[in-house]
Amino acid sequence: MYLTNLMTKNLLIVCKQSSRSISCTQTLNIKEWRVSRGLPVNRNAEGVLTDGPDYTFLDGRPTPLLHKQKLRMLKQRDFASRIVELSSELDFAKTRHEKMIEAEEEERKTILSNRLKPKGKALLNKK
Repeated sequence: MYLTNLMTKNLLIVCKQSSRSISCTQTLNIKEWRVSRGLPVNRNAEGVLTDGPDYTFLDGRPTPLLHKQKLRMLKQRDFASRIVELSSELDFAKTRHEKMIEAEEEERKTILSNRLKPKGKALLNKK
């Protein structure tokens, strides 16, 4: 058993040869290539042919959604509602943090204003 590296058209193929079979990582490289270009890993998972309706009505009525389309739409709706919920929580946390900082500054100012003040000659000398 030995390993060989083949370089063809900027694609590295690592083959593992044995007496029984040959297994290559070319399929893994193709998947990485598709993902790096923003395409789905499985080309049959999404697309015009899989997302479109199987038939159309001649009178122009809309076709009902397919099962996968409906599931995908519900999943996207859940994602959107979760994003809105988390963003509102984030806004609330930001405003709460700002209010806490302002309260600390206000407390510090009140403490400084309530400190003991000089009396008598020290007060007259200060002015």
